[in-house]
Amino acid sequence: MEKIFQAIERSGIEIAKLIDRDSFEYSDSANTSGDNQLKLDVESDKVIEKNFREVTSIRAISSEEKDREVEINRDGKYLISYDPLDGSSLVDVNLSVGSIFGIYENSFRGSNLVASAYIVYGPRVEMVVAYDEVKLYRLAGEKFHFVKTLSLNEKGKIQAPGGTQKNWLPHHKKMVDDIFQQGYRLRYSGGMVPDLHQILLKGGGLFSYPATTDKPKGKLRILFEVLPFALVFEKAGGYGVDDKSQRLLNIEPQHLHDTSPCFFGSKYEISLLKKYYG
Repeated sequence: MEKIFQAIERSGIEIAKLIDRDSFEYSDSANTSGDNQLKLDVESDKVIEKNFREVTSIRAISSEEKDREVEINRDGKYLISYDPLDGSSLVDVNLSVGSIFGIYENSFRGSNLVASAYIVYGPRVEMVVAYDEVKLYRLAGEKFHFVKTLSLNEKGKIQAPGGTQKNWLPHHKKMVDDIFQQGYRLRYSGGMVPDLHQILLKGGGLFSYPATTDKPKGKLRILFEVLPFALVFEKAGGYGVDDKSQRLLNIEPQHLHDTSPCFFGSKYEISLLKKYYG
């Protein structure tokens, strides 16, 4: 496991340098989900695959930018799903973006997720690792240094509601309005990594990406985005649930690029969600 985390660190350092100098042009291709790929998406994907190929304990990888699982070491123990550059369209307006990693044993399903990590590329480059605990590291020079262990309070002060409001279902809008009436602050950048990172570091709140009229199965991808953050929030003392108030880590995706509605928060916010969602 240590060698996997080291490969993630190397990837983060290389991608940070790519962001600092690369052009933000679109490539001539789209990923499996139909999103136009920035050249930066493609290059970030290559960086991560290169570093993972050096780790003999990794059997296979799957990426948001690839249409299938790729075997790299037949005798390896772990499988890794990753989003090489989540929120990459925000780079050209100089907002934070990130990389997300889920580490599985045996197969790509929530019950087999043993660790996860994400990296935030912002004014500072930070990495959060969820294994036994949730730990924050910060890049200084060419090395990530441990900063502190993270945990959530029972109640937060931040709300990050995703999706286009005109496509929200009525009960979801009522919940969002209720939370704002309680004095919560809006903190939504359009990037999953920086928004969830802020909630985590500020001690609590609610991030939601619901089912909408145009995307009834949600937008965020289960393996590459949803499950890794579900583990982070659970290890930090919070929750990750779907629109049936079921634990996200119990999801068994049928395909690599399946999506799901998802909600991440501390205890109070998730109890409020259950009031509106049942």
